[in-house]
Amino acid sequence: MSHTNLLNHETSPYLLQHADNPVHWQAWNRISLEQASSENKPILLSIGYSACHWCHVMAHESFEDKSTAQLMNDFFINIKVDKEERPDLDRIYQLAHSMLTERAGGWPLTVFLTPDKHMPIFAGTYFPREPRHGLPSFQQLLHYIHEVWLNRQNDIQQQCLSLYDAFKHLNQPLTTSPDILSTLPVDVVRNQIEMQFDSRHGGFSPAPKFPHPAIIERTLLHWAQAEHHQQPDPRILHTAIYSLEKMANGGIFDHLGGGFCRYSTDNNWMIPHFEKMLYDNGPLLALYAQAWCITGSRLFYHTAKATANWVLDEMQSTEGGYYSAQDADSESIEGKYYAWDKEEIRSVIDNTYWPTFKYRYGLDKAANFENKWHLHACHDETSIASKLNLDIETVYNYLEQAEQQLFTQRNKRIHPARDEKILVAWNGLMIRGMAIAGNQLNKNRYIESAIQSAFFIKNHCWVNQHLFASYKDGRTQLNAYLDDYAFLLQGLLELLQAKWDNTLYAWALELADTLIHQFEDTDNGGFYFTSHDHEPLIQRIKSFADDAIPSGNAIACIALHRLACLSGRTHYMRSVEHCLQAAWPSINQAPVSHCAMITALNDFFNPPATLIIRSQAEDYNRYSRLPSSHYMPQTMVFNIPADQPVHPNLESKTPQPATCAYPCQGQQCYERLDSSEEIEHFMLNNSYRISE
Repeated sequence: MSHTNLLNHETSPYLLQHADNPVHWQAWNRISLEQASSENKPILLSIGYSACHWCHVMAHESFEDKSTAQLMNDFFINIKVDKEERPDLDRIYQLAHSMLTERAGGWPLTVFLTPDKHMPIFAGTYFPREPRHGLPSFQQLLHYIHEVWLNRQNDIQQQCLSLYDAFKHLNQPLTTSPDILSTLPVDVVRNQIEMQFDSRHGGFSPAPKFPHPAIIERTLLHWAQAEHHQQPDPRILHTAIYSLEKMANGGIFDHLGGGFCRYSTDNNWMIPHFEKMLYDNGPLLALYAQAWCITGSRLFYHTAKATANWVLDEMQSTEGGYYSAQDADSESIEGKYYAWDKEEIRSVIDNTYWPTFKYRYGLDKAANFENKWHLHACHDETSIASKLNLDIETVYNYLEQAEQQLFTQRNKRIHPARDEKILVAWNGLMIRGMAIAGNQLNKNRYIESAIQSAFFIKNHCWVNQHLFASYKDGRTQLNAYLDDYAFLLQGLLELLQAKWDNTLYAWALELADTLIHQFEDTDNGGFYFTSHDHEPLIQRIKSFADDAIPSGNAIACIALHRLACLSGRTHYMRSVEHCLQAAWPSINQAPVSHCAMITALNDFFNPPATLIIRSQAEDYNRYSRLPSSHYMPQTMVFNIPADQPVHPNLESKTPQPATCAYPCQGQQCYERLDSSEEIEHFMLNNSYRISE
């Protein structure tokens, strides 16, 4: 029998997955919260996302079960939240979970709240249908919380007071001295990264192994700065390059369709949780394009290209915005879309290519995923060429042909579901990734893809100088968060370097002004996660640490600093300095958890260079392609056609009869460059590449 609850009015794919549950689910809104208060019933808050495997398991075991649903409906007001649409709620209640349990959280997040103040009574994650692994059954938990609510109000009140005190402590004003900032954490984090590096498997943690793009980016930046000061640091570069190699060869990467899965369940990067998230792939795309520029590695070029092509083929809407995720499951089975019987592989791949493919992916070894094979590269192309007595180009060609044949076969399968909501923050990450990949790989269609996404956000999610966080089915909704503004602003700055656009530049200035006006803590420094006009919640988060994505405070600092260097709007730097001062105690407590913030700190003491080229028509394409041969992490290059009018704050960068360029370092500018030799010399002095 089909059921319908109030979620059928929502657009979130995750909420719609639960619209037919017998549970009386509601969204988090004024009506559901008022109902809980008026009926004095606790709230059962369940937070997850559409691509979450264990969210699907708990839904099937408990939320689709009539007897469990009856208990939920009798005892609680049941509220479902998509953590991707409401990261504010997710962050608050993940923090509460950590405070109550002294353990890391995750999804599905299960929290029982008081009906009036929405304070946590109890928090956990997944609960099974039957008791196991030390966990009660979900029905047992429901009965227990109901009994606590009826009979232990004093205990609940005491716990709420303790949590209030803990939250208040997090927001205490800091007394950091204005002159306390230094570059000391830059070297401390470098040493911590090397200590955490897994020298055997790559990466920076044991299983489950996550890509940690913020750590890898910090590593590349540190190496480049050491090169700049003629103090080579090949060991720290090795941690990044080796990790990128291991991931690109591992099963966390989709060798047929491109793109990276969320994380690996094992130390070998072999078997992932199979969901693909936009927010992972944007930063990883940028890193692989940059790593190719540093090393010239064919593996990195192929990985970046395959990931960008996956984005174009699978993740960009016809309207221009990027979708959020692809599910781990197909036909209700995790990884089914990606796993193979060896006999099926053998029947698809031509005899000519088979020995090469078999050796590359270890198909002569035991099955690695539930009696099937998930593709994981066991041997590189050089060793294959030696083993099979082939030249290297033949090996690459055979692998490409075999992978295409298998990809065509896989496309006949039922595809994993796709979460088609468009989130501004994640689009910002992918705009940056596609712009960098387009620039470094000299692929104009990647740049055009990023432009389409940027204008989609501008046309649909930017209303009356106000950004909205989410778009789906023609509906724009939800106040944007700090990450939306910061990641989008950083993405636009990279996109402007790939292809100048006056409209996008003017918009970037508007976004920066709104970010400061709506999010800055003018008393204590830094930026709140929610805007000043946001719905009041039990806690207003201001975080400086990276998690799955880099810190919004850090990216705001990096983007505002760079925009100040470009535009001359020096008041942006006051906000940056105050944010760094506010973040200083947090940075020093755990530097490796603040890699993006340390990059912002390093930028503060070593401002990026800016080169504005005013190119004549006959030179425009040449100077647009020039950055593809340079890794220039501390230099911004903007190629503006000489015949194009510019924003008033760039009018001093006047065109000349011949192509010219204006170099600056931070707020200090130098003599105009009037020859191609001078321009290329400037870029060469600011770019880095390892010796062949």
